[in-house]
Amino acid sequence: MSSERRKPYPFDEIEPKWQAIWEKRQLFHASNPGEKGFDSAKPKFYVLDMFPYPSGAGLHVGHPEGYTATDIIARYKRMLGFNVLHPMGWDAFGLPAEQYAVKSGQHPAVTTRENVAKFTSQLKRIGFSYDWQREINTTDPRYYKWTQWIFLQIYNSWFNPETKRAEPISTYRGTDPDSVRLAYVAEVPVNWCPELGTVLANEEVVDAKSEVGGFPVFRRPMRQWMLRITAYAERLLDELDELDWPEGIKLLQRNWIGRSEGAEIDFRTDKSDQKIRVFTTRPDTLYGGTFLVLAPEHSLVDLIVTEEQWPAVRDYRERTARKSDLERADLSKDKTGVFTGAYAINPANSEKIPILIADYVLVGYGTGAIGGVPAHDERDLEFAKKFDLPIVVVVQPTGDEPAIGFTGEGIAVNSPIINGLRSAVAKKKITAWLEECGQGKRAINYKLHDWLFSRQRYWGEPFPIIWEGHHHRSLGESELPVMPPALEDYKPIGTGEPPLARAKELVRYSEKIVRETNTMPQWAGSCWYYLRFCDPHNDHRFVGKEAERYWMGGDKPGGVDLYVGGTEHAVLHLLYARFWQKVLFDLGYVSKPEPFQRLVNQGIILGEDNQKMSKSRGNIVNPDDVIDQHGADAFRCYEMFMGPLEQMKPWSMRGVEGVGRFLARVWRLLMTENQKGEWELSAKVKNTDSDKAQQKLLHATIKKVTEDIESFSFNTAISQMMIFVNAFTNVEVIPLSAMRSFLILLNPFAPHIASELWERLNTKFTDARGDITEQPWPSYDERLLVEQEVEIVIQINGKLRDRIKMSIVATEEEMKTAAIANPKIQKLVSGKNIGKVVVVPKKLVNIVVH
Repeated sequence: MSSERRKPYPFDEIEPKWQAIWEKRQLFHASNPGEKGFDSAKPKFYVLDMFPYPSGAGLHVGHPEGYTATDIIARYKRMLGFNVLHPMGWDAFGLPAEQYAVKSGQHPAVTTRENVAKFTSQLKRIGFSYDWQREINTTDPRYYKWTQWIFLQIYNSWFNPETKRAEPISTYRGTDPDSVRLAYVAEVPVNWCPELGTVLANEEVVDAKSEVGGFPVFRRPMRQWMLRITAYAERLLDELDELDWPEGIKLLQRNWIGRSEGAEIDFRTDKSDQKIRVFTTRPDTLYGGTFLVLAPEHSLVDLIVTEEQWPAVRDYRERTARKSDLERADLSKDKTGVFTGAYAINPANSEKIPILIADYVLVGYGTGAIGGVPAHDERDLEFAKKFDLPIVVVVQPTGDEPAIGFTGEGIAVNSPIINGLRSAVAKKKITAWLEECGQGKRAINYKLHDWLFSRQRYWGEPFPIIWEGHHHRSLGESELPVMPPALEDYKPIGTGEPPLARAKELVRYSEKIVRETNTMPQWAGSCWYYLRFCDPHNDHRFVGKEAERYWMGGDKPGGVDLYVGGTEHAVLHLLYARFWQKVLFDLGYVSKPEPFQRLVNQGIILGEDNQKMSKSRGNIVNPDDVIDQHGADAFRCYEMFMGPLEQMKPWSMRGVEGVGRFLARVWRLLMTENQKGEWELSAKVKNTDSDKAQQKLLHATIKKVTEDIESFSFNTAISQMMIFVNAFTNVEVIPLSAMRSFLILLNPFAPHIASELWERLNTKFTDARGDITEQPWPSYDERLLVEQEVEIVIQINGKLRDRIKMSIVATEEEMKTAAIANPKIQKLVSGKNIGKVVVVPKKLVNIVVH
């Protein structure tokens, strides 16, 4: 016999059949307002996956976990009567394709196209109900034309501190608009990787090596494009509150933004008019400030360093340049530093204090300078002890703790202006005094720093910017998209110039004007893709106004109703997308201030060895192999049955087999094999009513599955459906209506088998119309779930003798009468005297006999 006979049911025939039908009929296409098939009476639901980077390795079983969850929700919402937008696309720019181009000479676009085809095939094989007509690819010129266009809107805007909104640069009344643009150029210290030939963001550097490839990374100053995300720090923080996100993710965002209240204090240098500005959250400790420390790269270092100290300062700077920010900020490392030879004046007591440089102070954080208060800061204390700097106690603890090293709040001492005051009051008083003297002011500081937005790579969006000498300006919209040219050599130039600099014809815009040769980071395309999905074929606008208002509409600040993805994007992708959305909202291009209203994070699926899946460990499981053996429906159901969606859990092929057996029981409940080995509808299925117990179980299952889908408890929904199937497995008559309701419940989880069985039922019973995907979601009747009967225990002299069912409203007298009249009890009490009868309502009857 053929191998198909050994399969528990013919999933290998069913699944390709239904995938072809769905594609041919375009059942999951969502029409836009004004298009054929659009129903304005239906509410909308926009459910979105974090779109993947299409790597050469293809999917492993961890990737589709979130995709399966969103597909269940999408299918469920359609049956509830929603217009559902459920799209998929590709975040396809990135280093791996470029590195492969360097090695092989194959254009990254070719590699990307091959990888996308592989991913698409795998996703379609799992049976996801994506609207493939809306597929987008960030490397498609029709897409990145609008990425470049959005960059120009940012470039041609500024953040008005009075209105706290982005406005066109034409509304700026100052003399230097370039100094306030939301996209600007700056010379900044960056993480330079010579091997990759590009600048890396801090999050792309691990232990002073590139995350991709593990190559050495060095700090060096370079001209870079920056986005002024810091202007939005307050709004990015405050507007988190109205979003339905996990509290842990909100906390990560808040910590990354890092809001601190305190004071900015100006320290005058003793031999010049230069001022060094320091931010502190503890202005009440100002009298204890005995030194200043600048970042080695601070612009004032060159102006204040003495001739005698210059060689030491120069050498220290060179050593610092070889360290990553992570290494420099490591609290456990030995403190190092160099005296500049210069002094500053403490504004509180007019004392001269030395100015040093140290690598633990970073120029990109705060003002790049700190005031050393060694008595009340652990790091400052360690530094002061090493360099023999004065230590002055200015906060007295209220308990028994030693004063030196005390970092909490207490009573101000050795501080004439604020002596005797508690820290909270002292902070306010000394800040007001600094403001009166013109030597400081109240300030709010953010740990967040501006977004380093340029990369020295080939495979990214070129900037729509041209340079004439040292002046930059934007291209016109008609000149978009700017496309990366074909190159024979994709290798980094090694000087810091990007690969695009090789394309002389592209670079030369005119006789005196050249193009920008940096490219945008991979983040750019993923900052706005959710908007393009609303209207992916619009050649005149990045998203049509009506389409955006409909799909991003609603009474909450976020447009996407449900966004599902991994926690690895908990900070940066979400923060960057929120920033772009707010700029577009301020400029009137979109209707919502936030992109994503509800966020759900799926957990990581580990290998069978309980380790994270990776090539090096050899524990990657390919979904194609699982589907070959057990089918896509078993794969989907097992992904959800493993445990709560948000938890980390290990993969188990035995677990897949178990879920496969459940689906086989579903199949055999309604189908039988005839003598020819062909599957046909079971004769047990009849168009008859369910009995009371079956009705109750059906409505309990409808209730449980509905509530579990809404709460993302997919594992317990599947458990309830297993209970349902077990209850019907050995009955003589299988009621048609109950099975139809059950198949609708099963459909979001296992759409192929549910569709096939629905069609088989409709072949014999023609009273139902349409595909299962077009059916309304069943409702349950709470009255049927109320217990009508209760089990009553009958005892004789305290010993259990029988059990009977009685109405839940039976009186004590009725319970007593029924117990004594029970045939089994009558035999046992025959010839004996009944003394008394004890009745516990709804529970038991105890007959005392002598």
